[in-house]
Amino acid sequence: MTKKLEGNGLWESSRMMLPEHKETIIRKQHEEGRKQRPVLDDQEVELIERAIAQAFREHRRIAICIWGEYEDVEVSGFITIVQTYLREIKLVIEPGEWKWIKIEDILSVSLN
Repeated sequence: MTKKLEGNGLWESSRMMLPEHKETIIRKQHEEGRKQRPVLDDQEVELIERAIAQAFREHRRIAICIWGEYEDVEVSGFITIVQTYLREIKLVIEPGEWKWIKIEDILSVSLN
């Protein structure tokens, strides 16, 4: 009886598990992997916006680190459109492949 209560023994020793219990366990494991959105200070936001403006003006390649709920993503490309009222940019990664990025999701940038 004590082995059933060790670790995950209670679930592993069950011969039958209700679908609701299984969904709850999977959902909880999924939620544990989520990250909180970091809050950038005003100076960091200003540096990011200046780098975006410079890359757009000079048509330079820029590397952008984008916040993700579970994992941050780094993309690199050329900024072709800056929509100030929507606060987003269009980044062309390679010919025929582009991505809209919200400025609030940008964690860091570096000009190449």
